[in-house]
Amino acid sequence: MDINSKAPAIARHDIAIAAPSDTVWALLTDIDQWPTWNPNISAATLEGELKPGTCFRWRSGGTAIVSTLQTVEPRRRLVWTGKVMGIRAIHTWSLEPQAHGVVVSTAESFEGWMAQLMKPMLQPMLDTTLKTWLEHLKHQAETASSRAA
Repeated sequence: MDINSKAPAIARHDIAIAAPSDTVWALLTDIDQWPTWNPNISAATLEGELKPGTCFRWRSGGTAIVSTLQTVEPRRRLVWTGKVMGIRAIHTWSLEPQAHGVVVSTAESFEGWMAQLMKPMLQPMLDTTLKTWLEHLKHQAETASSRAA
């Protein structure tokens, strides 16, 4: 599954992280711990195993969200979908190991009547949110990696 490339709001960003894929994957998939390293997330709870079909509930930017895991390929790819306030989101994460770490790519699309109506506001918010999430992930993974070394 990939994002909807024809959705009203789309963002794609990536970042190089000087940490092993295992470290980055562990941070991304320990959903309950997201609030400890991403200040934009105030709560997160995985409601079962880390596998397709499992839901998780979280709060981001004051909004309560229910998402469903769609793809879980360990240390490679994580995809979920969610719906809130008339907006359907598809969010992807991909990890590409490199010689000195990993390149993490994330993408998200917002579609639906509300996304169309609010596109001028949603697009910059989506870009900022993804960039900030990647920066927090990088900081946390590199800090954890340097402590382990």
